[in-house]
Amino acid sequence: MYESYWQLQQKPFENSADPRFYYPGESHQAALLKLRYAVENRLGGALLAGVSGSGKTLVVNMLRDVLGEQCAPFLHLVFPQMSTPELLAYLAGELSGADGGPQQHDTAQSIRRIGRFLRENTRSRRHAVVVVDEAHLIESAETLEALRLLLNFEAGGRPNLTLLLAGQTGLLPTLDRMPQLEERLGVKCLTRPFSEQETAAYVSHRLKVAGAVREIFEPDALPVLHALTNGVPRRINRLCDLSLLIGFAEERSTITAAHFESVSQELVAVVPE
Repeated sequence: MYESYWQLQQKPFENSADPRFYYPGESHQAALLKLRYAVENRLGGALLAGVSGSGKTLVVNMLRDVLGEQCAPFLHLVFPQMSTPELLAYLAGELSGADGGPQQHDTAQSIRRIGRFLRENTRSRRHAVVVVDEAHLIESAETLEALRLLLNFEAGGRPNLTLLLAGQTGLLPTLDRMPQLEERLGVKCLTRPFSEQETAAYVSHRLKVAGAVREIFEPDALPVLHALTNGVPRRINRLCDLSLLIGFAEERSTITAAHFESVSQELVAVVPE
């Protein structure tokens, strides 16, 4: 709606996992490096945690893009709220690419299918990656234990897959209560909100990718943007997007600190997280 007014080729602040808009913040780059190390060295488990909106899913998508062809299949589960039999059946079907038939929720059958696939996959010199996103939503200790037991599938003393648990920081106390799983996580990463300098660089990067040809945000507005959003990428995106929309409607030439504050008070405050 407002792209042509601001001389943009596309909207710069949509909450999508488009890797073109990935900004290499310090904690995000560190997480990406550690997770790549975990997969390429065939570690059994890894953890990626962070507050809501801090960019975990984008890090996962970047990980998939940088891994070589030997790290396959790459299974990204985004809705983990299933019963244990349903989750195992889903993993078996997605990994093997085949329907389990009328007994598809039979746990023993699912485990056999997963084990058979992983053995064949390893023989083909490939290493499977299973990402469980929104892992903080898993309330069942039985389900987490089942995921841990998948790491018992090994070849040559090394796991046949890497299990990556990605979720909000509420996942951390859950893992503390399950030392048998926590001990299998060879790499642990935390995505932190951006610093004030990173917030400014993040905004500049996204505008550049979207085709900006002139200054849109006043320099002194960016510290205010950071303060209003606490440096959380999703909040930055939302406030910037709404500010560009209202700025277009009001025919502003640039976005100022006062404009950010006004939009935050009038619009963002009534929108739930």
